[in-house]
Amino acid sequence: MSPTSGQVGLATLLFLHWWVWQLPGYTRSHTSLFISSWLPGGSCRLFSMEKVQGEMEIERWERSEEISDAEKKVIQETWSRVYANCEDIGVSILIRFFVNFPSAKQYFSQFKHMEDPLEMERSLQLRKHARRVMGAINTVVENLNDSEKVSSVLALVGKAHALKHKVEPIYFKKLTGVMLEVIAEEYANDFTPEAHGAWTKMKTLIYTHVTAAYKEVGWAQYPTATL
Repeated sequence: MSPTSGQVGLATLLFLHWWVWQLPGYTRSHTSLFISSWLPGGSCRLFSMEKVQGEMEIERWERSEEISDAEKKVIQETWSRVYANCEDIGVSILIRFFVNFPSAKQYFSQFKHMEDPLEMERSLQLRKHARRVMGAINTVVENLNDSEKVSSVLALVGKAHALKHKVEPIYFKKLTGVMLEVIAEEYANDFTPEAHGAWTKMKTLIYTHVTAAYKEVGWAQYPTATL
């Protein structure tokens, strides 16, 4: 059976997408501009290219490294100091998350129109959500030696956000990145290079399990939104 023109076009698109990304200094925006200008009907082709790139980004993030026993201890010791002030740290994380990635507020009807960080800080709904986020992370940290428990907790989080809240999984990558920034700043004396390395693995572990839950429920959307 001969391939259709559509199949040939898609194969060409995928090859161009791969080839341009191999060129030194090229970014996603360069690739988008190149593909869009080269092919007829650029907007439709561009959407397809971005979807493929979204899939590739998820795959890269799903390759997590094993956390050693020593690193687990470092994470738990650092977290014990963070969690002693969980609400304020959680609020700081969410405020920076929403300031840096305002599109994330679309999923929160209670404070999606808030622009002022001081208003966010006073929001009881935001503080409640901060406690919920910190509580979930605390459960994961406390059970780092129980991989089944970690997987179960993060699977519940992932499925709830995929099925009930319809949140794109890329936001978990952004949120865990902000979490790492805030903790490193607030607890600079405790955040040694070893601690940073351990927590980098920790945030990847979180995203790995959450993404796996999205795939398990058949999530068909990919992180192509401008965040």
